[in-house]
Amino acid sequence: MSIQRIQCGKRMSQAVIANGMVFLAGQVAADKAGASVTEQTQNILDRIDALLKEAGTDKTKLLSATIWLTDIRTFDEMNAVWDAWLPEGGAPARATVESRLAATHYNVEIGIVAAL
Repeated sequence: MSIQRIQCGKRMSQAVIANGMVFLAGQVAADKAGASVTEQTQNILDRIDALLKEAGTDKTKLLSATIWLTDIRTFDEMNAVWDAWLPEGGAPARATVESRLAATHYNVEIGIVAAL
């Protein structure tokens, strides 16, 4: 089995391609730290689009998503951005949970698995 790593660092890769699937690391709004949940979610989805493109796929091939929110009361705010981004009929299996994130200036983190 061939494994390809994208933006591989010491601790993690931003994406790993194996067996016809792309596994993205949890993405945070690195360009929008401290911004609203709406802005952070849009920034993350833009990052996901770019990583999927680099891996040779796109959001029409999403298989699963895990979303972490620091405050579940922002669920509707995040979903407004998510719903506008998601292709019609292309909803992946998804879990959304409330959790503390690694850095306090991030309010949203999203992990994705997609097919090639």
